[in-house]
Amino acid sequence: MRRSVIPGFGLSFGITLFYLGAIVLLPLCALILKASDVGLAQLWTILSSPRTLSAIRVTVTMALAATAFNAIYGLLLAWVLARYEFPGKRVLDALVDVPFALPTAVAGLALTALFSKKGWLGAPLDALGIQVAYAPLGIAIAMAFTSIPFVVRTVQPVIEDLGSDVEEAGRSLGANDLQILWRVIFPAIFPAFLAGCSLSFARSLGEFGAVIFIAGNQPMKTEIVALLTYIRLEEYNYQAAAAIAVAMLAMAFAMLIVTNAVQAWNLRYLGRGDA
Repeated sequence: MRRSVIPGFGLSFGITLFYLGAIVLLPLCALILKASDVGLAQLWTILSSPRTLSAIRVTVTMALAATAFNAIYGLLLAWVLARYEFPGKRVLDALVDVPFALPTAVAGLALTALFSKKGWLGAPLDALGIQVAYAPLGIAIAMAFTSIPFVVRTVQPVIEDLGSDVEEAGRSLGANDLQILWRVIFPAIFPAFLAGCSLSFARSLGEFGAVIFIAGNQPMKTEIVALLTYIRLEEYNYQAAAAIAVAMLAMAFAMLIVTNAVQAWNLRYLGRGDA
């Protein structure tokens, strides 16, 4: 029997379950139990209130907008970093991880100063009648800034492993660039691309620090779910805060289930194509 350099299965599995239970499952169970004290009738009243619905609408729509931007720009950036050599590539590659290292509150302050009506970018945009700071557009930009590394770092290694030989094989068979992209490259990177977009969307849903500075936090206009939950906690309305948090948790779980199902279907489809 080959000896492993890490602890045996029993010890490793036990440590994994302990960490998962204490750090992840226990807080989630406490949150669900707190929300269960509300009752279905009161839960519906809390979630169907105009302010809660508005916060959910703003959060979800801006998170979708940020994810759509990250899906396109992040894929292009990952492709450039994986396939091309150019001066300053390592600097650009390092800058991708800046949103991970930068405190989100600092990012929010920087974006607010940049896109305010007197900011470097906000002033010319305001002259065109485009308001970013203290508007829904600013929320989408803050979400996109903090979540774009998920797409890039998930797709980039897959593109690097894919190599350029598949493109050359496609061209030798008479396929044009669009056909190679759609029929050869994209199916191979699709599971990683979908995972990156899902993580980007989930991060956008839960973003707090970067958003509250640039959003303006106007109820019924630019208030996000995370801020509304925090406000309910400040009001000592723990049941309402737990109810709103559980609703967003359910949305996140549903998104992950759908994402995993699509990824599994895609892998089975690729398996049949290879067969």
